[in-house]
Amino acid sequence: MKLFPNGDKLFEVISRYDNLLTLEAREDYEPGDTLALIVPFLVLHNISESDIADLASRASLTGGADKLIPWLEYSGWKVFCIGTSYEQYAIHITQKLGIYAHNVACTSFPLDKFRLTLCQEDLKLLHQTEEDILTMRPVTDDDRIKLNLDNFFWAKLPTTDLGKAIKEVKPVGGQRKVAALNRFADSYGQPLSNWVVVGDSITDFKILQAVEEAGGLAIAFNANEYTLPYSTMSLASTLISDLTEVLQAWQKNQRKGAEKIVRQKEKTGGMGDRGYFHWLSGRTDVDEVIELHKRIRRLVREEAGKLG
Repeated sequence: MKLFPNGDKLFEVISRYDNLLTLEAREDYEPGDTLALIVPFLVLHNISESDIADLASRASLTGGADKLIPWLEYSGWKVFCIGTSYEQYAIHITQKLGIYAHNVACTSFPLDKFRLTLCQEDLKLLHQTEEDILTMRPVTDDDRIKLNLDNFFWAKLPTTDLGKAIKEVKPVGGQRKVAALNRFADSYGQPLSNWVVVGDSITDFKILQAVEEAGGLAIAFNANEYTLPYSTMSLASTLISDLTEVLQAWQKNQRKGAEKIVRQKEKTGGMGDRGYFHWLSGRTDVDEVIELHKRIRRLVREEAGKLG
């Protein structure tokens, strides 16, 4: 969204709207459907599929990911990516990490095709809506955000050719992440109790919840308040490779082994910006953990860290 003027401000409002829809549990709406909501504005500003692939080619990886993924593969793990990202982005990133394309579930996104549907009337509607959105502020203007964007996304846009076209964009978030995990689990004959999943935001809480309830290991990594209450354990750190010891313990003795090492590390505490572990399963108060994760999340994810 930052590829065009004020795109970041526009995204912040739409991302807040996504949170509001998720919290009200709107039927057939999943967290992460923001990626469908922003499509009209990507089309309006002539963003292409190659622009998205180019961003992915220049994107940095989370610290330690380039060490953790090869170590997992070498140690006999199978590694998957279930991401809300558009396919043009997700495939590039996972290739950098050596994750096989057939082990990736992401959002199918024929953006270049959508651009062909735009007419003058649609352009006018999109320009007006964009101007309106840019006068809104997340949280402060929540009522107005909800009212105006409900009208745009669910009343006006569906009557346009572009609106009809983008209905086919189904971002892999929320329950769709759980469905993707179940497909992988079935294809490899592994129950959810044998899986470790790592997530960080509102699009991940359902997949973390499903694995935690099945007795697997659901890890919240630099997570937010939408995710931590549904996880087995958490890590706040600038390096994801800090998970290595916990994963070794899981490999030897599954949940019991992981819990033992996490509780030890929780007592020791982290240092600087690394190694803050918490065992969350059965824990009711996560306020302190949320604050800690908020600080590290902003370091690692920068502006994206402010989003749901």
